[in-house]
Amino acid sequence: MAKQEDLFKNVVSHAKEYGFIFPSSEIYDGLSAVYDYAQNGVELKKNIRDYWWKSMVQMHENIVGIDAAIFMHPTTWKASGHVDAFNDPLIDNKDSKKRYRADVLIEDYAEKLNQKAQKEIEKARGRFGDAFDEAQFVATNERVKGYLDQKNSILHRMAKGLESGDLADVKALIEELEIACPESGSRNWTEVRQFNLMFGTKLGASADSAMDLYLRPETAQGIFVNFLNVQKTGRMKIPFGIAQTGKAFRNEIVARQFIFRMREFEQMEMQFFVKPGEEMKYYEYWKETRLKWHLSLGLGKENYRFHDHEKLAHYANAAADIEFNFPFGFKELEGIHSRTDFDLKAHEQYSGKKLQYFDTEENRNYVPYVVETSVGLDRMFLAVFSKALQEETLEDGSTRTVLRLPSVLAPTKAAVLPLVKKDGLPEVAKEIVEELKWDFNVAYDEKDAVGRRYRRQDALGTPFCITVDHQTLEDKTVTIRHRDSMEQARVAIADLRGIIANEVSMRNWLMKMK
Repeated sequence: MAKQEDLFKNVVSHAKEYGFIFPSSEIYDGLSAVYDYAQNGVELKKNIRDYWWKSMVQMHENIVGIDAAIFMHPTTWKASGHVDAFNDPLIDNKDSKKRYRADVLIEDYAEKLNQKAQKEIEKARGRFGDAFDEAQFVATNERVKGYLDQKNSILHRMAKGLESGDLADVKALIEELEIACPESGSRNWTEVRQFNLMFGTKLGASADSAMDLYLRPETAQGIFVNFLNVQKTGRMKIPFGIAQTGKAFRNEIVARQFIFRMREFEQMEMQFFVKPGEEMKYYEYWKETRLKWHLSLGLGKENYRFHDHEKLAHYANAAADIEFNFPFGFKELEGIHSRTDFDLKAHEQYSGKKLQYFDTEENRNYVPYVVETSVGLDRMFLAVFSKALQEETLEDGSTRTVLRLPSVLAPTKAAVLPLVKKDGLPEVAKEIVEELKWDFNVAYDEKDAVGRRYRRQDALGTPFCITVDHQTLEDKTVTIRHRDSMEQARVAIADLRGIIANEVSMRNWLMKMK
């Protein structure tokens, strides 16, 4: 656990030191759970967004994008259920004065049981080797079975309590499990109560006439209210999708874990409209497709798992999370939900306008069902960044810090380094920068010894370093160094563009999904 905490501290520290993420308003001592993306962070974030958009919109003929406004008519949030049901169950510890989400405390306890089971499974795998049958072992080993049964029982009871509004039983569960405050170790808890997460604001020139508004807590509703506009103007046929990326806002009382849970964050969502009765087919399709997208980045299959929801949201008939192994354990990265026809029907009811699709093949109108994929861009950033940051011991016993970002996402694709700051080498290096910058984000670096510059670019996640030396003046070749292997090769300047393009091409990375 201590090792994981140290890793997480290194992630936060590295993000600031190398210009990826700064605390917001830091000169005024910051603002809790609000962060600014710095010069390198904004590039990494943009590249993640582009990678998602290309795979979701450009590669699907039946998916288009929109960019809906953050401000929406307040009735939108009444129809969606957010005014009445968008709550977190909170509990305070009377001794530490710290506030927690009750469901997170219980889920963390259940995850520890799961980790104990996984430890037993791994020990058995080591004993039996290739002959190991995990399914049979889980079904027959009493200790493992006990851990997993207890975990499932706890989560089921919690889901039942939250769904029925029985918050007293949720507190009783916390007390029965003897869950203590992570900070103080105290078990002196208040009652569990619900807290609405929406930020309220006003629209209008004067206080008397101002309209009460909300900052949107999700981007999905902007898609639903525009369903018919997009369908008709785009002549879209079912099944089809509408995608959107954008900011959302939640008044998270228990915001924590760096950019994992923030009050201002960005989502990448796609709502896929289907014929009623076909939603489960597409639900399974998008679960598989979205996992393939994540795996295409090469962060390790073992770092992902599906978690099916015990407690379903008021709009869903099926829901699963793709969880990622963050430095603080497996947590939700992306949600895939079968939202039924709840949203469109609710907006029909509250607006008095029909939001139906005319199916020419069946010669009838109906309200489509919806399958949603929703991934947090900030969480995606944290997943990629935390898994990429590594301390490596080299053959000579020295160490280096390397940010092994997938090269397709790296903020800077190549750094061009003159060996010395004289003899015409800087001029040639700058010519190479001028040529490459039309296609790639490249950097010029002439400060310090070349070895130090290599280490700096390793820590920034730059896939290639291109060194201009005296031989370059003679034969127009340079040394290209690969970040991950540190291997170097002599190549012609004319070949640089092709070498870099082959490594960072979105096409080549997304082809891994095939």
